[in-house]
Amino acid sequence: MPGIDECLLEAMRLPGARGAALVDWTSGLALGAVGEFPGGDHEAAAAEAAEVARLTAEQRAFTPETDTDADPPVEDLIISNRDSYHVLRFVPTSFDSSVFLHVWLARPDGNLALARIRLGEMAGRLVLG
Repeated sequence: MPGIDECLLEAMRLPGARGAALVDWTSGLALGAVGEFPGGDHEAAAAEAAEVARLTAEQRAFTPETDTDADPPVEDLIISNRDSYHVLRFVPTSFDSSVFLHVWLARPDGNLALARIRLGEMAGRLVLG
């Protein structure tokens, strides 16, 4: 079972990966980060991504109808712009967790389907604590 560093290094092997981080969406702090980040500051990028994740996770409109106790209620978010994709994958844990994996992909090389599949696998294997 991989820890944070191993998980982030695995994320960097995704096609088009430019940066990866594990972020606490409550505090906005990066628990680990590798690679590049928009604006060159991984802490600022983590805080901004955490704000988006927090706003999404707290909205009842995104809660599954069949499992209202889902924690977290959202599996992932995909944000796209002209030159890149940002994939935020929420990590379920056995304790009250509020963390997500954030991977920044270059759009010409990135593969969203593969990124979603691999991040889901990584989130399931990630050992925190």
